[in-house]
Amino acid sequence: MMLALEMYRSPAKFLAAKAVGGRIPGILTGPAAPLRLVTINEPKAERPGWARIRPILSGICGSDLGMVTGSTKLYFSAVVSMPFVPGHEIVGELLDDCEDLPKGTRVVMDSVLTCEARGVELCENCVTGNTNRCDRITVGHVAPGLQTGFCQDTGGGWGNLLVAHRSQLYAVPDGLSDERAVLVEPLSGAVHAALRAKVQPGQSVLVSGAGAVGLFATLALRELTQAGRITVVAKHPKQRELARAFGASDVVAPDEVFRGVRRSTGAFRLKPDFGAGEFLLGGVDVAVDAVGSKDSIDTVLRVTKAGGRVVLSGMPASGADLSPVWFRELEVTGTYASAREEPNGRPAFETALELAGRAPLDGIVGARYPLYRWREALDHAHSAGRLGTVKVAFDVRAS
Repeated sequence: MMLALEMYRSPAKFLAAKAVGGRIPGILTGPAAPLRLVTINEPKAERPGWARIRPILSGICGSDLGMVTGSTKLYFSAVVSMPFVPGHEIVGELLDDCEDLPKGTRVVMDSVLTCEARGVELCENCVTGNTNRCDRITVGHVAPGLQTGFCQDTGGGWGNLLVAHRSQLYAVPDGLSDERAVLVEPLSGAVHAALRAKVQPGQSVLVSGAGAVGLFATLALRELTQAGRITVVAKHPKQRELARAFGASDVVAPDEVFRGVRRSTGAFRLKPDFGAGEFLLGGVDVAVDAVGSKDSIDTVLRVTKAGGRVVLSGMPASGADLSPVWFRELEVTGTYASAREEPNGRPAFETALELAGRAPLDGIVGARYPLYRWREALDHAHSAGRLGTVKVAFDVRAS
Protein backbone atom coordinates (compact mmCIF):
# COMPACT_ATOMS: atom_id res chain seq x y z
CA MET A 1 0.00 0.00 0.00
CA MET A 2 1.10 3.59 -0.55
CA LEU A 3 0.06 7.15 0.19
CA ALA A 4 -1.05 9.21 -2.82
CA LEU A 5 -3.13 12.12 -4.00
CA GLU A 6 -5.85 10.74 -6.25
CA MET A 7 -7.91 12.56 -8.86
CA TYR A 8 -11.37 11.04 -9.12
CA ARG A 9 -14.45 11.58 -11.24
CA SER A 10 -16.99 13.86 -9.59
CA PRO A 11 -19.35 15.76 -11.94
CA ALA A 12 -20.65 17.85 -9.03
CA LYS A 13 -17.17 18.97 -7.97
CA PHE A 14 -16.13 19.56 -11.57
CA LEU A 15 -19.08 21.89 -12.07
CA ALA A 16 -18.43 23.61 -8.75
CA ALA A 17 -14.79 24.20 -9.61
CA LYS A 18 -15.73 25.47 -13.05
CA ALA A 19 -18.27 27.88 -11.55
CA VAL A 20 -15.69 29.30 -9.15
CA GLY A 21 -13.33 29.61 -12.11
CA GLY A 22 -10.11 30.05 -10.17
CA ARG A 23 -11.32 33.16 -8.36
CA ILE A 24 -11.25 31.60 -4.89
CA PRO A 25 -8.27 29.24 -4.61
CA GLY A 26 -9.20 28.09 -1.09
CA ILE A 27 -12.49 26.74 -2.42
CA LEU A 28 -10.77 25.01 -5.33
CA THR A 29 -8.37 23.12 -3.05
CA GLY A 30 -11.06 22.49 -0.46
CA PRO A 31 -14.63 21.31 -0.96
CA ALA A 32 -14.60 21.81 -4.74
CA ALA A 33 -11.46 19.78 -5.43
CA PRO A 34 -11.96 16.33 -7.03
CA LEU A 35 -8.73 15.31 -5.30
CA ARG A 36 -8.19 13.24 -2.15
CA LEU A 37 -5.30 11.93 -0.07
CA VAL A 38 -5.70 8.17 0.11
CA THR A 39 -3.92 4.90 0.82
CA ILE A 40 -4.09 2.73 -2.30
CA ASN A 41 -2.43 -0.32 -3.81
CA GLU A 42 0.95 0.25 -5.41
CA PRO A 43 1.05 0.01 -9.23
CA LYS A 44 2.78 -3.11 -10.54
CA ALA A 45 5.73 -3.38 -12.94
CA GLU A 46 4.90 -6.83 -14.29
CA ARG A 47 5.93 -6.58 -17.95
CA PRO A 48 9.40 -6.51 -19.50
CA GLY A 49 10.92 -3.04 -19.69
CA TRP A 50 8.85 -1.65 -16.79
CA ALA A 51 10.23 -0.68 -13.38
CA ARG A 52 9.11 0.89 -10.13
CA ILE A 53 10.22 4.43 -9.25
CA ARG A 54 10.08 6.15 -5.90
CA PRO A 55 9.59 9.90 -6.54
CA ILE A 56 11.88 12.30 -4.73
CA LEU A 57 10.42 15.59 -5.94
CA SER A 58 7.35 16.05 -8.12
CA GLY A 59 6.41 19.40 -9.63
CA ILE A 60 2.97 21.01 -9.83
CA CYS A 61 2.26 21.92 -13.46
CA GLY A 62 -0.27 24.32 -14.92
CA SER A 63 -2.10 21.36 -16.45
CA ASP A 64 -2.40 19.85 -12.97
CA LEU A 65 -3.92 23.08 -11.66
CA GLY A 66 -6.26 23.08 -14.67
CA MET A 67 -7.68 19.74 -13.54
CA VAL A 68 -8.32 20.99 -10.02
CA THR A 69 -9.87 24.29 -11.12
CA GLY A 70 -12.08 22.74 -13.81
CA SER A 71 -10.51 24.84 -16.56
CA THR A 72 -9.22 21.83 -18.51
CA LYS A 73 -11.31 21.23 -21.62
CA LEU A 74 -13.56 18.16 -21.72
CA TYR A 75 -11.72 17.37 -24.98
CA PHE A 76 -9.09 15.65 -22.80
CA SER A 77 -11.56 13.44 -20.90
CA ALA A 78 -11.24 10.79 -23.63
CA VAL A 79 -7.49 10.39 -23.06
CA VAL A 80 -7.37 9.86 -19.29
CA SER A 81 -8.47 6.99 -17.06
CA MET A 82 -9.83 7.72 -13.58
CA PRO A 83 -9.10 7.54 -10.78
CA PHE A 84 -5.46 8.47 -11.36
CA VAL A 85 -2.54 9.84 -9.37
CA PRO A 86 -1.33 13.13 -10.91
CA GLY A 87 2.27 14.23 -11.24
CA HIS A 88 4.34 14.03 -14.44
CA GLU A 89 7.28 16.29 -13.53
CA ILE A 90 9.44 14.00 -11.42
CA VAL A 91 12.91 13.10 -10.32
CA GLY A 92 12.97 9.72 -8.64
CA GLU A 93 14.96 6.63 -7.74
CA LEU A 94 14.69 3.33 -9.58
CA LEU A 95 13.62 0.51 -7.26
CA ASP A 96 14.33 -2.20 -9.86
CA ASP A 97 16.95 -2.90 -12.49
CA CYS A 98 15.50 -1.62 -15.77
CA GLU A 99 17.40 -3.00 -18.76
CA ASP A 100 20.65 -0.96 -18.80
CA LEU A 101 19.67 1.22 -15.81
CA PRO A 102 20.58 -0.36 -12.46
CA LYS A 103 18.48 -0.20 -9.33
CA GLY A 104 19.20 3.00 -7.38
CA THR A 105 19.72 5.19 -10.47
CA ARG A 106 18.18 8.65 -10.21
CA VAL A 107 15.95 9.24 -13.22
CA VAL A 108 13.71 11.82 -14.86
CA MET A 109 10.78 10.76 -17.00
CA ASP A 110 9.34 11.64 -20.39
CA SER A 111 5.73 11.18 -19.30
CA VAL A 112 4.10 10.48 -22.71
CA LEU A 113 2.83 6.88 -22.81
CA THR A 114 3.80 5.95 -26.36
CA CYS A 115 3.38 2.82 -28.47
CA GLU A 116 6.64 1.38 -27.12
CA ALA A 117 5.47 1.71 -23.52
CA ARG A 118 2.06 0.26 -24.40
CA GLY A 119 3.46 -2.76 -26.21
CA VAL A 120 1.74 -2.11 -29.54
CA GLU A 121 3.01 -1.71 -33.09
CA LEU A 122 4.56 1.73 -33.54
CA CYS A 123 2.26 4.33 -35.07
CA GLU A 124 3.57 6.61 -37.81
CA ASN A 125 4.44 9.38 -35.35
CA CYS A 126 6.39 7.08 -33.04
CA VAL A 127 8.31 5.67 -36.02
CA THR A 128 9.44 9.18 -37.00
CA GLY A 129 10.36 10.16 -33.43
CA ASN A 130 7.37 12.49 -32.95
CA THR A 131 6.44 10.52 -29.86
CA ASN A 132 4.45 13.36 -28.31
CA ARG A 133 1.96 12.91 -31.17
CA CYS A 134 1.45 9.19 -30.53
CA ASP A 135 -1.88 7.90 -31.87
CA ARG A 136 -2.07 4.88 -29.54
CA ILE A 137 -2.42 6.57 -26.14
CA THR A 138 -5.70 4.77 -25.36
CA VAL A 139 -4.80 1.18 -26.35
CA GLY A 140 -2.38 -1.60 -25.45
CA HIS A 141 -1.84 -3.22 -22.05
CA VAL A 142 -1.88 0.15 -20.24
CA ALA A 143 -5.12 1.98 -19.39
CA PRO A 144 -5.94 5.06 -21.48
CA GLY A 145 -3.79 8.04 -20.58
CA LEU A 146 -1.96 10.62 -22.63
CA GLN A 147 0.81 10.69 -20.00
CA THR A 148 1.96 9.16 -16.74
CA GLY A 149 0.11 11.25 -14.19
CA PHE A 150 -3.14 10.94 -16.15
CA CYS A 151 -3.31 7.13 -16.30
CA GLN A 152 -4.95 4.79 -13.79
CA ASP A 153 -2.37 2.00 -14.19
CA THR A 154 0.96 3.82 -13.84
CA GLY A 155 0.56 5.95 -10.75
CA GLY A 156 2.08 9.41 -10.76
CA GLY A 157 4.53 11.69 -9.01
CA TRP A 158 1.99 12.74 -6.37
CA GLY A 159 2.29 9.34 -4.75
CA ASN A 160 4.94 7.25 -3.01
CA LEU A 161 5.50 5.01 -6.04
CA LEU A 162 4.90 4.90 -9.79
CA VAL A 163 5.87 2.63 -12.66
CA ALA A 164 7.46 3.65 -15.96
CA HIS A 165 8.80 2.04 -19.11
CA ARG A 166 12.50 2.14 -20.01
CA SER A 167 11.69 4.22 -23.11
CA GLN A 168 10.50 7.03 -20.81
CA LEU A 169 13.56 7.22 -18.57
CA TYR A 170 16.75 9.29 -18.59
CA ALA A 171 19.51 8.91 -16.00
CA VAL A 172 20.32 12.03 -13.99
CA PRO A 173 24.02 13.03 -13.94
CA ASP A 174 25.60 12.74 -10.49
CA GLY A 175 26.34 16.45 -10.27
CA LEU A 176 22.76 17.57 -10.97
CA SER A 177 20.74 18.37 -7.85
CA ASP A 178 17.21 17.06 -7.31
CA GLU A 179 15.94 20.67 -7.43
CA ARG A 180 17.35 21.09 -10.93
CA ALA A 181 16.46 17.59 -12.12
CA VAL A 182 12.76 18.03 -11.34
CA LEU A 183 12.77 20.92 -13.83
CA VAL A 184 13.99 18.77 -16.73
CA GLU A 185 10.49 17.74 -17.86
CA PRO A 186 9.17 21.33 -18.19
CA LEU A 187 12.52 22.36 -19.69
CA SER A 188 12.11 19.64 -22.33
CA GLY A 189 8.76 21.17 -23.28
CA ALA A 190 10.48 24.54 -23.65
CA VAL A 191 13.16 22.98 -25.85
CA HIS A 192 10.43 21.52 -28.05
CA ALA A 193 8.61 24.88 -28.23
CA ALA A 194 11.77 26.80 -29.11
CA LEU A 195 12.63 24.42 -31.93
CA ARG A 196 9.04 24.32 -33.20
CA ALA A 197 9.06 28.12 -33.35
CA LYS A 198 11.57 27.96 -36.24
CA VAL A 199 13.05 31.34 -35.37
CA GLN A 200 15.40 32.59 -38.07
CA PRO A 201 18.60 34.50 -37.24
CA GLY A 202 17.85 38.00 -36.03
CA GLN A 203 14.06 37.60 -35.90
CA SER A 204 12.06 39.32 -33.17
CA VAL A 205 10.13 37.18 -30.69
CA LEU A 206 7.42 37.93 -28.13
CA VAL A 207 6.85 35.54 -25.21
CA SER A 208 3.51 36.20 -23.49
CA GLY A 209 3.69 34.98 -19.92
CA ALA A 210 6.52 34.63 -17.40
CA GLY A 211 5.48 31.66 -15.32
CA ALA A 212 7.51 28.47 -15.64
CA VAL A 213 6.39 27.86 -19.25
CA GLY A 214 7.25 31.37 -20.43
CA LEU A 215 10.52 31.66 -18.53
CA PHE A 216 11.79 28.29 -19.73
CA ALA A 217 10.69 29.12 -23.29
CA THR A 218 12.68 32.35 -23.07
CA LEU A 219 15.73 30.43 -21.85
CA ALA A 220 15.43 27.84 -24.63
CA LEU A 221 14.89 30.46 -27.33
CA ARG A 222 18.01 32.33 -26.25
CA GLU A 223 20.12 29.17 -25.88
CA LEU A 224 18.97 27.19 -28.92
CA THR A 225 18.08 29.77 -31.59
CA GLN A 226 19.64 32.88 -33.07
CA ALA A 227 16.70 35.05 -32.13
CA GLY A 228 17.29 38.79 -32.12
CA ARG A 229 15.16 40.82 -29.72
CA ILE A 230 13.11 38.71 -27.29
CA THR A 231 10.35 40.63 -25.51
CA VAL A 232 8.70 38.95 -22.51
CA VAL A 233 5.34 39.89 -21.04
CA ALA A 234 5.70 39.65 -17.24
CA LYS A 235 3.19 40.68 -14.61
CA HIS A 236 5.16 40.46 -11.35
CA PRO A 237 8.53 41.87 -10.20
CA LYS A 238 10.29 38.51 -9.68
CA GLN A 239 9.09 37.35 -13.11
CA ARG A 240 10.57 40.46 -14.72
CA GLU A 241 13.90 39.86 -12.97
CA LEU A 242 14.05 36.21 -14.06
CA ALA A 243 12.99 36.97 -17.63
CA ARG A 244 16.05 39.19 -18.03
CA ALA A 245 18.28 36.57 -16.40
CA PHE A 246 16.96 33.96 -18.85
CA GLY A 247 17.69 36.06 -21.93
CA ALA A 248 14.93 38.61 -22.49
CA SER A 249 15.96 41.79 -24.31
CA ASP A 250 12.90 43.68 -23.09
CA VAL A 251 10.28 43.02 -20.44
CA VAL A 252 6.85 44.66 -20.58
CA ALA A 253 3.76 44.56 -18.40
CA PRO A 254 0.53 43.11 -19.87
CA ASP A 255 -0.90 46.61 -20.47
CA GLU A 256 2.30 47.73 -22.25
CA VAL A 257 2.49 45.02 -24.92
CA PHE A 258 1.09 46.93 -27.90
CA ARG A 259 3.05 50.05 -27.09
CA GLY A 260 6.27 48.12 -26.53
CA VAL A 261 6.01 46.01 -29.70
CA ARG A 262 5.03 49.00 -31.80
CA ARG A 263 8.00 50.95 -30.50
CA SER A 264 10.52 48.11 -31.05
CA THR A 265 9.27 47.04 -34.50
CA GLY A 266 7.96 50.26 -36.03
CA ALA A 267 4.47 48.78 -36.48
CA PHE A 268 1.26 50.79 -36.91
CA ARG A 269 -1.25 50.56 -34.07
CA LEU A 270 -4.96 50.44 -35.01
CA LYS A 271 -8.04 50.73 -32.78
CA PRO A 272 -11.29 49.31 -34.20
CA ASP A 273 -14.69 50.79 -33.34
CA PHE A 274 -17.01 49.85 -30.52
CA GLY A 275 -14.38 48.61 -28.09
CA ALA A 276 -13.01 45.81 -30.26
CA GLY A 277 -9.42 44.87 -29.45
CA GLU A 278 -6.61 46.91 -31.01
CA PHE A 279 -4.04 45.32 -33.30
CA LEU A 280 -0.84 46.09 -35.16
CA LEU A 281 0.06 46.31 -38.82
CA GLY A 282 3.56 44.92 -38.56
CA GLY A 283 4.82 43.46 -35.32
CA VAL A 284 7.04 40.62 -34.15
CA ASP A 285 8.16 37.81 -36.42
CA VAL A 286 7.29 35.06 -33.91
CA ALA A 287 5.07 35.11 -30.84
CA VAL A 288 4.84 32.42 -28.15
CA ASP A 289 1.77 32.21 -25.93
CA ALA A 290 2.83 30.64 -22.63
CA VAL A 291 -0.42 31.27 -20.73
CA GLY A 292 -3.36 29.80 -22.62
CA SER A 293 -5.89 32.44 -21.54
CA LYS A 294 -8.18 34.21 -24.00
CA ASP A 295 -6.50 37.56 -23.33
CA SER A 296 -3.00 36.18 -23.86
CA ILE A 297 -3.87 34.37 -27.09
CA ASP A 298 -5.73 37.42 -28.40
CA THR A 299 -2.66 39.55 -27.67
CA VAL A 300 -0.12 37.35 -29.47
CA LEU A 301 -2.39 37.06 -32.51
CA ARG A 302 -2.75 40.84 -32.69
CA VAL A 303 0.94 41.78 -32.37
CA THR A 304 2.42 39.28 -34.85
CA LYS A 305 3.32 40.59 -38.31
CA ALA A 306 1.54 39.36 -41.43
CA GLY A 307 2.83 35.93 -42.37
CA GLY A 308 4.40 35.47 -38.93
CA ARG A 309 4.26 32.48 -36.66
CA VAL A 310 2.28 32.09 -33.43
CA VAL A 311 3.26 29.24 -31.11
CA LEU A 312 0.71 28.02 -28.54
CA SER A 313 2.63 26.57 -25.58
CA GLY A 314 0.11 27.20 -22.82
CA MET A 315 -2.89 24.86 -22.60
CA PRO A 316 -5.78 26.91 -24.11
CA ALA A 317 -8.59 27.39 -21.62
CA SER A 318 -11.05 29.54 -23.59
CA GLY A 319 -11.78 30.83 -27.07
CA ALA A 320 -9.94 33.65 -28.84
CA ASP A 321 -10.75 35.90 -31.81
CA LEU A 322 -9.15 34.23 -34.82
CA SER A 323 -9.69 37.19 -37.18
CA PRO A 324 -5.94 37.98 -37.26
CA VAL A 325 -5.13 34.41 -38.34
CA TRP A 326 -7.28 34.86 -41.44
CA PHE A 327 -6.57 38.52 -42.18
CA ARG A 328 -2.81 38.45 -41.56
CA GLU A 329 -2.23 34.89 -42.81
CA LEU A 330 -0.60 33.81 -39.57
CA GLU A 331 0.90 30.38 -39.11
CA VAL A 332 -0.37 28.93 -35.82
CA THR A 333 1.65 26.10 -34.29
CA GLY A 334 0.87 24.02 -31.24
CA THR A 335 3.51 22.56 -28.92
CA TYR A 336 2.71 19.68 -26.58
CA ALA A 337 5.20 17.92 -24.31
CA SER A 338 8.41 17.00 -26.19
CA ALA A 339 9.63 14.58 -28.84
CA ARG A 340 12.15 11.73 -28.95
CA GLU A 341 13.49 13.15 -32.23
CA GLU A 342 13.57 16.96 -32.26
CA PRO A 343 14.56 19.09 -35.30
CA ASN A 344 18.12 19.24 -33.90
CA GLY A 345 18.31 15.44 -34.17
CA ARG A 346 18.26 14.78 -30.41
CA PRO A 347 15.65 13.90 -27.78
CA ALA A 348 14.43 17.05 -26.06
CA PHE A 349 15.25 15.46 -22.69
CA GLU A 350 18.95 15.22 -23.54
CA THR A 351 19.08 18.92 -24.39
CA ALA A 352 17.00 19.75 -21.31
CA LEU A 353 19.39 17.85 -19.04
CA GLU A 354 22.26 19.94 -20.40
CA LEU A 355 20.30 23.18 -19.86
CA ALA A 356 19.41 22.10 -16.34
CA GLY A 357 23.11 21.76 -15.57
CA ARG A 358 24.22 25.19 -16.76
CA ALA A 359 21.22 27.57 -16.65
CA PRO A 360 20.65 29.96 -13.71
CA LEU A 361 18.05 27.74 -12.05
CA ASP A 362 19.02 28.03 -8.38
CA GLY A 363 15.91 28.90 -6.37
CA ILE A 364 13.49 28.18 -9.23
CA VAL A 365 11.89 25.48 -7.07
CA GLY A 366 10.69 28.02 -4.58
CA ALA A 367 8.66 25.82 -2.24
CA ARG A 368 8.40 22.13 -1.32
CA TYR A 369 5.52 20.49 0.51
CA PRO A 370 4.81 16.97 1.81
CA LEU A 371 1.77 15.32 0.25
CA TYR A 372 -0.37 15.78 3.36
CA ARG A 373 -0.05 19.57 2.93
CA TRP A 374 -1.46 19.36 -0.59
CA ARG A 375 -4.06 22.09 -0.12
CA GLU A 376 -1.35 24.60 0.85
CA ALA A 377 0.83 23.42 -2.02
CA LEU A 378 -1.87 23.91 -4.64
CA ASP A 379 -2.89 27.28 -3.21
CA HIS A 380 0.76 28.36 -3.39
CA ALA A 381 1.11 27.08 -6.97
CA HIS A 382 -2.09 28.86 -7.97
CA SER A 383 -0.65 32.17 -6.70
CA ALA A 384 2.99 31.44 -7.54
CA GLY A 385 3.63 34.49 -9.73
CA ARG A 386 2.27 36.93 -7.19
CA LEU A 387 4.28 35.24 -4.43
CA GLY A 388 7.53 35.37 -6.41
CA THR A 389 7.68 31.59 -6.95
CA VAL A 390 8.26 29.84 -10.28
CA LYS A 391 7.83 26.17 -9.37
CA VAL A 392 6.17 24.50 -6.40
CA ALA A 393 6.92 20.82 -5.83
CA PHE A 394 5.90 17.97 -3.58
CA ASP A 395 8.72 16.56 -1.46
CA VAL A 396 7.46 13.00 -1.72
CA ARG A 397 10.13 11.48 0.54
CA ALA A 398 8.92 13.76 3.34
CA SER A 399 5.46 12.22 2.94
